[in-house]
Amino acid sequence: MSSHDKTLKLVTNLDRARIESRLAQIRGAAQSAGLAELAQMLAGAPGAPRAQLEQQVRNALKWLADKPDQKALEAQLELVEINLPNLK
Repeated sequence: MSSHDKTLKLVTNLDRARIESRLAQIRGAAQSAGLAELAQMLAGAPGAPRAQLEQQVRNALKWLADKPDQKALEAQLELVEINLPNLK
């Protein structure tokens, strides 16, 4: 493990606003990293039904599965995935 690796704080009580905010941050990071396809997968999250968000997150995680250099984005998406049951 390198010295620049960060520990992700496990948060399991994100509400819809914080989940959507986190997805927007991930989408922005994907765009900045030149991952346009990933950014597109996460488009339209605000106000989307829970099932749609679940599918978007699952698809994004599948897409990232073979990209070991994007572990930080994958970890952020996993955090969102853990919180999806909190959506109302």
